[in-house]
Amino acid sequence: MAEDQVKENQPVENQIESEEESMTASDVVKTIAEEPKLEETVTDEPVVETGSVEEESLEDELDEAAELTEEEFVAGDDIVFSEEDEEEEKQESQLVDELLLPRDTLLSAGIHIGTRMKTLDMASFIYRVRPDGLFVLDVKKTDDRIRTAAKFLSRYEKAKVAVAATRLYAHEPVKKFCEVTGSTPIIGRFIPGQLSNPQYSNRIDPEIIVVSDPRADAQAVKEASKVGIPIVALCSTDNEFTGVDLVIPTNNKGRRALAVIFWLLARQILRERGEIGMDKDPQATIEDFEAKVTREEEDT
Repeated sequence: MAEDQVKENQPVENQIESEEESMTASDVVKTIAEEPKLEETVTDEPVVETGSVEEESLEDELDEAAELTEEEFVAGDDIVFSEEDEEEEKQESQLVDELLLPRDTLLSAGIHIGTRMKTLDMASFIYRVRPDGLFVLDVKKTDDRIRTAAKFLSRYEKAKVAVAATRLYAHEPVKKFCEVTGSTPIIGRFIPGQLSNPQYSNRIDPEIIVVSDPRADAQAVKEASKVGIPIVALCSTDNEFTGVDLVIPTNNKGRRALAVIFWLLARQILRERGEIGMDKDPQATIEDFEAKVTREEEDT
């Protein structure tokens, strides 16, 4: 019986093989007709590559458009706006009206320009990355934090607000800020123990401190955290929030940017105190807050 089963199974296998070998002419034609379709799908790859190039060129165009002022952008006759673009433009115009200073003024001062380094702490304040690798800060978030910091600082006595500035370009803005608001300046090198050593003759006892750069003013941040003094810090994209209670995202290294930020903060504090009207400016201008460049620095 086993031999008969083997004999019966052999023709079945031969039959399957013969069926595979005996394909009709129509089946062959169908398989050949299907082969060019596979080639067409392969030829689609170059199209994808050209699409990526178009996307890169589009990003470059968007970067160039971002650098245009609002007047130059509107003046473009060749630009066609859809209904969605018009709605976005209206939202942007409303945003510009809500800022403490015109958007072009803030951008020309470079308050949005960060560094080529990004910390996890500052990730939420970053708007985009430029082609040259510089991270760009969100101007609206900077504006919001200036308003918040001004309300916070205006609740303290004038002399109880200390402002530290180790960086050279922050000396003049901090000095002028303290003159306008009545705060206590700590300009130049921060002497260890200036906040934490009760036996130090020049010790100060502020209730809150503002630092122009938590990295450069690390000693001030360390001592203020030790004695429990709240810290407001101007932070760029490369700063961390260790010991900082309130962050103002901005370019904290540029000469013009520091002048604009401290002027805005001073003006907003005066408005919150009621010393000037909500639509008025202090007598000191932004130029008064800006660090003066010497001839030696210009030559270099």
